[in-house]
Amino acid sequence: MKLVILESPYAGDIEGNTIYARDCVRDSLRRGESPIASHLLYTQPGILNENIPAERLWGIEAGHAWLKHADLMAVYEDWGLSGGVKAAIKKAEAIGLPIEYRRIR
Repeated sequence: MKLVILESPYAGDIEGNTIYARDCVRDSLRRGESPIASHLLYTQPGILNENIPAERLWGIEAGHAWLKHADLMAVYEDWGLSGGVKAAIKKAEAIGLPIEYRRIR
């Protein structure tokens, strides 16, 4: 199984983006991959608060730490690329991690 970092928008329409990100995780699993979507994991109630800048940064940095272990970054682009997604893409490019752009809608 490929270890896959999933990237999709989160900030803004958090409710809609959370539903979309869950669909992205499901799509990745259907492809036979082992995905991680840190923006879904770390923003669950009681973990990190997206509205507190320091906590948001902790989550971003924790998600980026997984890049060196992944086989692929899957960027789900149906709803565009947020600033956070663009930053993650730059990090992946810097370490030579393959990036695959996907659409599910």
